[in-house]
Amino acid sequence: MTVNKIVTGVLSYGMSGRVFHTPFIANNDRFDLRAVVERSTKKAQLDYPSIISYDSVEQLLADEAIELVIINTPNDTHVSFAKQALLAGKHVLIEKPFAPTVSEAKELFDLGRKVGKFVLPYHNRRFDSDFNALASVLHSGKVGEPVEVHLRFDRFRAEIGQKVFKETKRPGAGILFDLGSHLLDQVISLFGKPISAIKRTSIHRKDSEVDDFATLLLTFDKGLTVFITVSMLVLESQYSFLLHGTEGTFVKGRTDVQENQLLAGINPIEDHYGEENQHEEGLLTYLDQGNMVSESVKSIKGDYMLLFDAVYEQIRNNKAYFVTEEQIYWQLEILQQPSLC
Repeated sequence: MTVNKIVTGVLSYGMSGRVFHTPFIANNDRFDLRAVVERSTKKAQLDYPSIISYDSVEQLLADEAIELVIINTPNDTHVSFAKQALLAGKHVLIEKPFAPTVSEAKELFDLGRKVGKFVLPYHNRRFDSDFNALASVLHSGKVGEPVEVHLRFDRFRAEIGQKVFKETKRPGAGILFDLGSHLLDQVISLFGKPISAIKRTSIHRKDSEVDDFATLLLTFDKGLTVFITVSMLVLESQYSFLLHGTEGTFVKGRTDVQENQLLAGINPIEDHYGEENQHEEGLLTYLDQGNMVSESVKSIKGDYMLLFDAVYEQIRNNKAYFVTEEQIYWQLEILQQPSLC
């Protein structure tokens, strides 16, 4: 059976293009990796000899063979480049943050409908092994009704980074839009739309223009409270996932290995890709007929290839994508709201 491949172009061959996109497009037989944009240094052909390296976004968008464009450029360019791609007749897959505001996100979805093209958010962290361990525990019912959930994304980077678009005050900048959007998407995928949200951001690094610490306090039905914390100044990382329920507790570190494996050049179709390291299981403690039981929870392997499979199914077979338009609006309503002083 002949596969109707999706011919794909990637707007940047920096870290995200090299690590999170091209390895999956190149190793998925339902896609054809055709082109990237490299404005100055040309490196893509060292990895993919047959790839076309365009000098500009405009050149790539003028390539009539390309059907899908991955928008993986600086955060404040996502909306403008996505509009250009849609008007050029391309489907778009847009990295987080999808857009700085709800109104801009709505413009993109409306434009997609107008030109008959799909607008798809790239939220790969739904396919992290550690997050899916949390989801599996929730769905098992062993902790009872969830009462309190904490999600953290910790890093330690006291110096100002080299990526200007991440470190200067502009739309979509700051750690909450950068890392917090991952966690907020994960929470929304589990619990839906919060009843209320409180946002707090702050700046601590010398000469920083953008928030390097942020926290969200979210409330849901049945009294559930969810805390999201992201920080650039955590030297000793804490549990990334902590769940307390009426009948049990689950704790889990940030143990998904995919990013590190991809950075090391491991191919995403290799057998051990996405498998967590040994002895990094989560710990589930719960009541069983009144007795306290503790057990390790082994995660299923993480697999970002599932995201690209979902992209294919949406474009070729009109199968609903796993991130909805409504969920993007919920996320951005929270991210763009004012911070408490």
